[in-house]
Amino acid sequence: MTEMYDITIVGGGPAGLFAGFYAGMRTAKTQIIESLPQAGGQVAALYPEKMIYDVGGYAGVKAADLAKELEKQARLVGVEIRLSETVIDIQAEENFYHVKTDRNEYDTKAILLATGNGAFNPRKLAVKNLEHLEDEKIFYHVPDLEHFMDQDVLIAGGGDSAIDIALMLESVAKSVSLVHRRDQFRGMERNVQHLHESTVNIMTPYLISNVQDADEGIDVDLKQIGTEDLKTTHFDKLIVNYGFTSSNKIIKGWEVELEQEHRMFAVDNLMHTNLKNIYAIGDGIEYPGKLRLIATAFGEGPIAVNQIMNDLYPGQRGPVHSTSMFEK
Repeated sequence: MTEMYDITIVGGGPAGLFAGFYAGMRTAKTQIIESLPQAGGQVAALYPEKMIYDVGGYAGVKAADLAKELEKQARLVGVEIRLSETVIDIQAEENFYHVKTDRNEYDTKAILLATGNGAFNPRKLAVKNLEHLEDEKIFYHVPDLEHFMDQDVLIAGGGDSAIDIALMLESVAKSVSLVHRRDQFRGMERNVQHLHESTVNIMTPYLISNVQDADEGIDVDLKQIGTEDLKTTHFDKLIVNYGFTSSNKIIKGWEVELEQEHRMFAVDNLMHTNLKNIYAIGDGIEYPGKLRLIATAFGEGPIAVNQIMNDLYPGQRGPVHSTSMFEK
């Protein structure tokens, strides 16, 4: 017989991991299914060295470390975490849902979607024939800081992530330059202020028009916006941070039909979708006043889990304080 779970969480990023922990606190039989080979979702996979500042209790925590602690927290309450496993279909039965993955099948009384923006791919440079330089001289994420030690590094992008990477590398790289096609950056005001106060060489308004392999590093042609002026500058490494394109093709193939708003799951103030006992949290949802912060997602998980448990087990009271569960 297929094993029955109380709650199946689809997505093992920060939102899904913390929701799993809280579900375990409510003694729900819970599993987390994550398509990536590691827990932590996009934050851990793409920005493991990035510092996260919007988590309560931390003056700053590395993304990889946050993911590691969240996974440990979820396992503390017996949550099963299934990695490298993709949900390919969800089918509605009479009183439960049948979940099919590319590796197995499960039955679950409720589902909590924490899928973020779906499958993602980096937006790449509009320059052909650079594939052989990827992960050697051209990068679309920062695998570790040591890789850029004492290097001349160019970062392309104008948002918070690009600024974060530039400031993060300032202490280890020989030099850091940031190129953006506009004079104004899209980052939060405080981040932009830190950038201007740093030693990062700001190159605006320029666009990368070509990249050529060189014996030591790469030569980058920069075109000044509004002119035909070109200048070629040599760097050891190039990090491109133009954001990501997301795809929900797999989700669209599910048998259950979930209402969406601007390609996000539409939920009410209790994180409930249009279907009974299917809830959604995190970056992949939309409701009035939604803030796409990790801190916000951490609050959405317990709201959804409590509603699920109230429906599945009416009258069962959850723990008042976490200390009551772990006191020796």
